[in-house]
Amino acid sequence: MRIGFVTSVELGLSCLRTLCEAGARVDFAMTLPDEKARAKSGRVYIDDFCRQHDIRLFKVPSINDPSALEILERERPDVLFIIGWSQIAHAPVLDRVGMAIGIHPTLLPEGRGRAAIPWAIIKGLRETGVTLFVLDAGVDTGDIIAQRRLPVAEDETATSLYERVTAAHVDLIREAWPSLAAGTPPRTPQDDSQATLWPGRTPADGLLRPDMTVTEAERLVRATTRPYPGAFARNNDGGTVRVWAGKIGNPGVPPAQTTYRIQLIDGVYDALDWELES
Repeated sequence: MRIGFVTSVELGLSCLRTLCEAGARVDFAMTLPDEKARAKSGRVYIDDFCRQHDIRLFKVPSINDPSALEILERERPDVLFIIGWSQIAHAPVLDRVGMAIGIHPTLLPEGRGRAAIPWAIIKGLRETGVTLFVLDAGVDTGDIIAQRRLPVAEDETATSLYERVTAAHVDLIREAWPSLAAGTPPRTPQDDSQATLWPGRTPADGLLRPDMTVTEAERLVRATTRPYPGAFARNNDGGTVRVWAGKIGNPGVPPAQTTYRIQLIDGVYDALDWELES
């Protein structure tokens, strides 16, 4: 079995490492060029890992780029894992592999799309999960191979949920590898009638607006904290206050000197871990 792996973030590297530990022989990997990768949030370099495991490494600007298609045409992998990669694989990619496999950090078909970890917190979900699935021409629409459910705590942060989601990715890869190696992975079609689509988010969506409720602001801070860009507010001088953590405040109690208080439509939010940006 010929195996390829595509990633550019730590979560994907964790899955690649798990595959190798499970006994898979990964023939080649693809990642972003160094100069393009510097601007990507959460970027990791997999050069050293690939050298240590004798995995040929190719650097491409996009999985759909002609250079990537040329590599896939030549390699013709039986299985291509695309994990921790923000671009959707188009039909020419899928036509050049036996099976393309991805992992999405929701319980598909719920939460198709982008920014799954922030949205789970912003929406106030009490459960989310991770889905290993077969990539097809749609966006997160392919057959489900396996899922792992994860509870979401009331005080869950992007940091804590990201760590548990990463661990669930690794568990799914480890558990699914025997059936994948045998060429007999279970495949359950998604129920499209139950599907929801979550839109992408940008750093600008982290703005703490004065017309927000304290609940909305508190969730936004937890949802966008590290490893994401963080929530932010504008101060009276037009500067940016980056907020990593805090709590709903009491308007009748003056804030501590180290607290940055944000006035909202129905109360105040007290930023406890924050920094003033120029």
